[in-house]
Amino acid sequence: MPEDRVNGDLTAALHAASTGSAEAEEALFGIVYDDLRRMAKLRLARLQPGQTLQATALVHEAWLKIANGDKDWSGRAQFFGVVSRAMRNILVDDARRKASVKHGGGLARMSAESLAQPEREASPLEFLALHEALEDLERQDPRVAKVVMLRYFSGLGTGEIAGLLDLSERTVERDWRFARSWLQQRMTENGPPKLEGQAE
Repeated sequence: MPEDRVNGDLTAALHAASTGSAEAEEALFGIVYDDLRRMAKLRLARLQPGQTLQATALVHEAWLKIANGDKDWSGRAQFFGVVSRAMRNILVDDARRKASVKHGGGLARMSAESLAQPEREASPLEFLALHEALEDLERQDPRVAKVVMLRYFSGLGTGEIAGLLDLSERTVERDWRFARSWLQQRMTENGPPKLEGQAE
């Protein structure tokens, strides 16, 4: 199926689902399911072995979160950004639970290069450190943070991100290089994340 046809179908489905129609939401889920599974599998593959959450469960939990929230989806970029954030929040909650059991150990530093390596396995504390640094980046430069969300958390390539955000590929690459450096510096400065109930 030509890409413009797929994009047109998705745009129409997003618009219909934003009205709150259960049938439209079901149709949208069918259109995006394979993309959501790919995003979930990529994200889970970056976590350390022993991860109990499965891709299908992550997709369904993320879908429940976004289906029960605001459905002001203006287009593909916003929709996949919302899905990325939902998956990230689910994994952050899971990482917090795991890290609270194991806290007291050191935080292995996540290198800037590791942000670009899908096969790199991150511990719960590393994942939380990245999450906290990314929250800081979102406050300072929302566009660059969107590039990180779509690339690291959704597994999209430079061309796909450029199309979604209406940017040049050169700008996306520049934002990605800046983000990797900025996040590494921030994670190093901040040290291990503070867990709930943990003494200062």
